[in-house]
Amino acid sequence: MELDEKKYLYLLIILPLIVLVFLANLYWKRKKQREFGDLEMVKKLSPESSVFKPVLKLVVLLLAFLGLIIALVNPKIGTKMETVKREGIDIVFAMDVSKSMLAEDVAPNRLDKSKQIVSQIINQLGNDRIGIVAYAGSAFPLLPITTDYGVAKMFLQSMNTEMVSSQGTSLDDAIRLGITYFDQKSKTSKLLILISDGEDHSEDAQAAAEEANKAGLKIITISIGTEKGATIPLKRNGVVESFQKDNNNEVVITKMNRESLEAIAKATKGGYINGNNTKEVLEYIKATLDKIQKTEFESTEMADFQSQFQWFLGFAFLLLFVDVFLLEKKTKWVKKLDLFNENK
Repeated sequence: MELDEKKYLYLLIILPLIVLVFLANLYWKRKKQREFGDLEMVKKLSPESSVFKPVLKLVVLLLAFLGLIIALVNPKIGTKMETVKREGIDIVFAMDVSKSMLAEDVAPNRLDKSKQIVSQIINQLGNDRIGIVAYAGSAFPLLPITTDYGVAKMFLQSMNTEMVSSQGTSLDDAIRLGITYFDQKSKTSKLLILISDGEDHSEDAQAAAEEANKAGLKIITISIGTEKGATIPLKRNGVVESFQKDNNNEVVITKMNRESLEAIAKATKGGYINGNNTKEVLEYIKATLDKIQKTEFESTEMADFQSQFQWFLGFAFLLLFVDVFLLEKKTKWVKKLDLFNENK
């Protein structure tokens, strides 16, 4: 199942507001009744008034609004799985999640800036397959190659600097893991987009890049951060408690290393771009992708999604119709049954 218009889920806030208005109105009525006289006396003067019916009307109204909101969201249900032919390339994003990516020399910080860039790159993709690798002192697979961009964005937003226990930045591990993501027998064009501040704590990145080149993998590197550098704030609940320090107890200044990223890109006949300007990055990536040969491949996915909004819309209108005829007076047959103990 998929939700066609998720933005309308924000309308669910209307439901608790309706309850608050109902409770405020009930409180106001009780207050006025007390001012008029004794509550038992007021009840005797209006014996047909039901205590239960207003609550029932509230429940009906809430369910009706819920049905209308779900109808606006338009849930869709896939009826079968089918093999779909697409034409595109395979792209793996290698994301640096080392502590240095918490530096705030680019807003809001290097890691969040990286997420924004990758998310917007995904937005402009067509039929390409994508995967995600996370790395710091070591690398690990986060998302296998997929055509589900929604899932990819969900995994992307979950990334943080606590994902990898070994700290540092091992670009060679990221590249070598990226190579394993691709089917070497496939003729589909392969692209690794590596995002990092370039502070490589290993010495084997160049060799890994040459291995990637032999495997037919092109690498685009995107640098995040400034050459001037910045401190690494350590926060708790959004509040800075301290700054990252080295073994000599001195505050670390992390700087973007452009040279290492340019060398990696050059070794695979790829490209390098500074990631501080998102618009320029997107234009560069688009221009690069347009030049890469697309290959036809097959993917299995849920097809024949059918809209289900009409059921919820009909349910909502039915409840609104019922609400019109649901008076706040006691119903005779209900009164005889005394289901809600209102006759006392």
